[in-house]
Amino acid sequence: MHLLTEPEIRSLISPSEALEAAREAFAKFGRGEVVLPEVMFLDIKEHEGEVHGKGAFIQGSPYFCIKVASGFYRNPDRGLPVSSGAVWVFDATTGFLDSILFDNGYLTELRTGAAGALATDLLARRDVRQLGIIGCGAQARYQLESHLGVRKVERVLVFCPTRTHAALFADEMSSAHGVTVEFADGPEEAVRGSDVVVTTTPSHTPVVMDGWVEPGTHLTAIGSDVPDKQELDERILGRAKVVADSLRQCLTQGEIHHAVEAGMIEAESVYGELGEIAAGIKPGRTDDAEITVADLTGVGVLDAAVSRVVVDKAEREGVGRAFET
Repeated sequence: MHLLTEPEIRSLISPSEALEAAREAFAKFGRGEVVLPEVMFLDIKEHEGEVHGKGAFIQGSPYFCIKVASGFYRNPDRGLPVSSGAVWVFDATTGFLDSILFDNGYLTELRTGAAGALATDLLARRDVRQLGIIGCGAQARYQLESHLGVRKVERVLVFCPTRTHAALFADEMSSAHGVTVEFADGPEEAVRGSDVVVTTTPSHTPVVMDGWVEPGTHLTAIGSDVPDKQELDERILGRAKVVADSLRQCLTQGEIHHAVEAGMIEAESVYGELGEIAAGIKPGRTDDAEITVADLTGVGVLDAAVSRVVVDKAEREGVGRAFET
């Protein structure tokens, strides 16, 4: 068995490698070549914590994986990051444990950023000049970096309620990526005029309203990963081409879940899944004026995909520690 630490894992996979792994994984998911179990969720309310357990097997892979990722929102008061976690990678031929990836949630952040960028690549217009981001935490950073790998963005507008955090994000990201990043005074300012809007919040009420969204906009919502979270006004989905990462998941959580409950859409009216578009089974954007929405609740196939990149590369480069079990 092999053990890999977060610094080692970070050295073994880049955002571009994660994006290509996500693209291939979604395509296989779209073709029905994935075993994807239900998500396990623990809501630890007394400590403002939530824990997600996900896993998958991609046909043809030498591995299957199980991942636990958590978010404990009081951690910053303790001087700790919000996210943590680990991934267990198993030999798909024997069932024996092959590797434990002590990534502290890094791979979840990385693959979520990759999924957001893939959604934009498949659904947004080619000429994306302005990117709007709601939220300025860790995931907002991954989304921005990944998006710059699929579109040439001229300007980024970011909003989060704490102005000092937004200003810090803008300064940090401008310096890191050489793109103009500015903080918006409110979410409406970040949305209006943006060709792509990404929401990265843990909000339980909509942060993007229908009247702000202009024709031709693409929106990716990634924060609504449990039933009571919501980032988008349901009416947006009522006039959009809506794509799920997993329709089965999105009907119980995510933006689609809320829009169906509100009567804005029916399950049958959802255009399709991201994997179907990645596999070429369905086209993505077909009209520059249409509004597109990607509802990303997080699927275990992504964890399996990025974990394989890490384990394969670690074996080739002799990274990590081996233990007899």
